[in-house]
Amino acid sequence: MWRSNARVFLIRSSKQIAPSSKTKVSSNTVTLISSQSPRSSAWAFPRSSQFQNPRFFSHNSDPFDNVIDKKSDDFGKNPTSISLQSHISSLDFETMNTENAKNNIFEENPFFVSHESDVSSVIFKDGAEKDDVFGENPSFVFEESVICSMVSSNGMDKDDIDNENPSLSLQEDGDQMGSEETLDEIPGISVEQVENVLSVLQSSLDGPLESSLDELGLTDLSEEFIVRVIQTPHVLGENLIGFFKWASKTSDFVTSTRVIDCLVRSVSVGRRKKEAYSLWDLVKDIGVKEKGLITTEIANQLISLFWKLRKGKAALEVFSNFDEFGCKPDEDTYYLTIEALCGRSMFDVAWSVCEKMINSGNLPDSEKIGKIIAGLCKGSKAKDAHLVYLIAKENNKHPPRSTMNFLISKLCGDDETVCIAAELLEDFSGEARKYAIKPYTSVIYGLCRIKDVKEAKKLLFRMIDSGPPPGNSVFNSVIKCLSKAGDMEEAIELMKVMESRGLRPDVYTYSVIMSGFVNGGQMDDACRIFSEAKKTHSKLSPVAYHILIRGYCKMEEFDKALKFLREMREYGVRPSVDEYNKLIQSLCLKALDWHAAEKLLEEMKESGLYLNGITRGLITAVKNMELEALKSEGVIIAG
Repeated sequence: MWRSNARVFLIRSSKQIAPSSKTKVSSNTVTLISSQSPRSSAWAFPRSSQFQNPRFFSHNSDPFDNVIDKKSDDFGKNPTSISLQSHISSLDFETMNTENAKNNIFEENPFFVSHESDVSSVIFKDGAEKDDVFGENPSFVFEESVICSMVSSNGMDKDDIDNENPSLSLQEDGDQMGSEETLDEIPGISVEQVENVLSVLQSSLDGPLESSLDELGLTDLSEEFIVRVIQTPHVLGENLIGFFKWASKTSDFVTSTRVIDCLVRSVSVGRRKKEAYSLWDLVKDIGVKEKGLITTEIANQLISLFWKLRKGKAALEVFSNFDEFGCKPDEDTYYLTIEALCGRSMFDVAWSVCEKMINSGNLPDSEKIGKIIAGLCKGSKAKDAHLVYLIAKENNKHPPRSTMNFLISKLCGDDETVCIAAELLEDFSGEARKYAIKPYTSVIYGLCRIKDVKEAKKLLFRMIDSGPPPGNSVFNSVIKCLSKAGDMEEAIELMKVMESRGLRPDVYTYSVIMSGFVNGGQMDDACRIFSEAKKTHSKLSPVAYHILIRGYCKMEEFDKALKFLREMREYGVRPSVDEYNKLIQSLCLKALDWHAAEKLLEEMKESGLYLNGITRGLITAVKNMELEALKSEGVIIAG
């Protein structure tokens, strides 16, 4: 490698470069001598054993003064620095007549080489000076003549350099050095033939690909030759498929599993739909004609390709042909097929593949099991996903925690499977249980929705005792469930437990308890809870007032209802249409008081609220009904 770089250097240095005045040293002063010559004491560079042989490194952009000033260079710390000692040791002091001649060199520059000078400027015995080209070629490629003179000073031949330390040879491409393999070393492969085939496959053709390949006159199509061509990158998949079809028609080519595997892998890189279907047709045709050539790995690669292309039906077709190919599905086969089907929302078919996976006992790893469970849950098949989870658990495969949370959440969404979700909570233990607040909360919400207050309260106290610690939302859910069931004492008691744990009951907590008392006709208790809420919170929501207004309207105590409506405005809570609508309907239907109803309507207009037409018509109807009644009694109404 270094010889080729040296040749590059000779080409680059062929043009004459004017020598720098700063780097010139009189030829009468310094000449080259052998490495055995004694050194002058003026050179303050002791020769250490690590510099016995020359080392060639890339040029360092740092000033050479700093390198020389260190007296000695540590190659381990500065691998790019140049060993100046091998250069200095080659200088000939035999021609120096006096000690002053030596000193004059350093008087001009104490370090002999200035910041601008080039270390590789060497004066030869015949007085000719060779300027180095560091400025022109920063990559520091050595000239062969310089290398020869440096190596000969140590009695070494150029070839010995690479033999002594192969790692010192210069590399143009480090990635190719380790994998560089000549085609001549592989039997049955001709470099020229491979290049000819690739030139056809990588170019735009006017005519058919087969005709261009026929013109090459290939005589030997061995397996190694075909594999080498197929594995070449940057070749269109359709051209690789066409080349394979063309080669399979020749008499001396035998289709093998290795060739098919290479073809499938190479074409899959492009992820083109047309090429994928063409590849599948080819593989299917081979698999039907010759059993045993298509392996499970090849088929899995095809399923994976169709999965990435979001072609679930094509992936299912590959899966369905396993028996035809004579290969057996493995855990990756089932996983890839299920994922491809779930990606296209084909959840019923995906479950049928899951059943086959369960019956075969080929379960993928825990992470892939988790993805299968999540896919089924997205398709509203949480119950089937739970069965997959149980089978995986029996085989000591546990899905990730996030998958468990998702499964429990989906099970709680269906009234029939809430109890199943509650059973899954038993699988949380230790550290996992401390962070399982989301699944526990989902189960409690589900139990409250199906009105299983007993189990919800039981699970809540289990959380209090063993964790995870419940928050306000969990307490509110159970308190609301108790209030709807009319268990007001237990609801009040649970609110006290909530306060004892340092949790502050929010407006929603007071509102659901007030609603429970109102539903039971216990308006005094509802007002008491309302007073506690005003002490705890500086501002209440319209819901709290709406509950009391609705309760007094139900009790036909309209004066108290109007009182809370006025208090609502004074307290800074703007009444909504619901409060006015409820009051106006109650006044019209129960009290037949259209006068109060019209006043509330005027208030709504001033507040910018709009009353629906049905309730407006109700006010008009009650008013007209009263007028008709008065006329029938003979009473004249002025105006």
